[in-house]
Amino acid sequence: MDFSTTDQQDQIRRAIRDLCAGFGDEYWRELDRKREYPERFVRALTDAGWLAALIPADYGGAGLGVADAAVIIEEINRSGGNAASAHAQMYTMGTLLRHGSEDQKRGYLPRIAKGQLRLQAFGVTEPEAGSETTRLRTAAVRKGDRYVVNGKKVFISRAEHSDLLLLLARTTPYEELEDKTEGLSIFMVDLRRAVADGRITVRPIDTMLNHHTTELFIQDLEIPARDLIGQEGQGFRHIIDSWNVERILIASEALGDGRWFVERAAKYAGDRVVFGRPIGANQGVQFPIAQAHARLEAATLLRDKAAWLFDHGKPCGPEANMAKLLASQASWDAANAALDTHGGYGFAAEYDVERKFRETRLLLVAPISNNLVLAYIGQNVLGMPRSY
Repeated sequence: MDFSTTDQQDQIRRAIRDLCAGFGDEYWRELDRKREYPERFVRALTDAGWLAALIPADYGGAGLGVADAAVIIEEINRSGGNAASAHAQMYTMGTLLRHGSEDQKRGYLPRIAKGQLRLQAFGVTEPEAGSETTRLRTAAVRKGDRYVVNGKKVFISRAEHSDLLLLLARTTPYEELEDKTEGLSIFMVDLRRAVADGRITVRPIDTMLNHHTTELFIQDLEIPARDLIGQEGQGFRHIIDSWNVERILIASEALGDGRWFVERAAKYAGDRVVFGRPIGANQGVQFPIAQAHARLEAATLLRDKAAWLFDHGKPCGPEANMAKLLASQASWDAANAALDTHGGYGFAAEYDVERKFRETRLLLVAPISNNLVLAYIGQNVLGMPRSY
């Protein structure tokens, strides 16, 4: 395996850095203060073609690999921004790419690539199920040439800013199944129309960071049978295919955050003079920053390995999950080192450390908790008994 960056990836990194230069600290700080969606930034990414990075060229996209997409995501966060809206569209469309019919791909992907449609909302989590996806209750009942859906979803991000919703719903009652991973199906939903028709009600959830997450209440929503993605009853397996990409991209967000923290902390430690010398000359300040850097470098290697394996069509579940685990932990270490280095100024909004501190904390628990990643490693990699 060769994890050295390609010329193309170096060009991507420079291009993203140049684009992000037009969206500095003040832009993100103001969005955070007002709890606004980064509309102008997302439009710039779309116009430059970066949100279509993983869409094949045949459908109007760039046809890049996951390793290239990881560079895009990492550089956005390293530049001080937040790539949540970008990673959402990149990995959510994976289910459509891998399991959609040719008509579905031709109907949606070119318009997504052009920015005519946004697919940034993924309707999976429910209040009673949480991370136990096989226990979802939202039901889709087949009636002729359509399905009628009723239920509710929670922590569905960007539903207010997406045209389409990829929805996971139950098509076979749980009690009737021998294999509990079956009985769930994936649908493409015209979210704008469903909201306008009163079939989906979107309720925003206020959180400690500017994340645009919501609850969805679904009542008698009719979905044409042609909008079923893949095979009925196999939706759980279909979305698993996209989870490895999600883990790799989330790891990339964390790595970008971590490098931002280390760079800001190192600069502040060199500039801030107390008792006649820079505070970075003190080991108590310098060593935590150096330790955070080392951990980020190690996590980067695992992220790169996971992306390489995926792009070469090889199994990468353990590597993708461990990359997410280690990168989010390394970023959190870097966040604390940066906050300690800045002292009281770390809590001042104008330094942006507290904003990024809140943003990177999310990655320890979402879109999957690190405890669940550890359970996956223990049971599926190490062969230990199922934990309870």
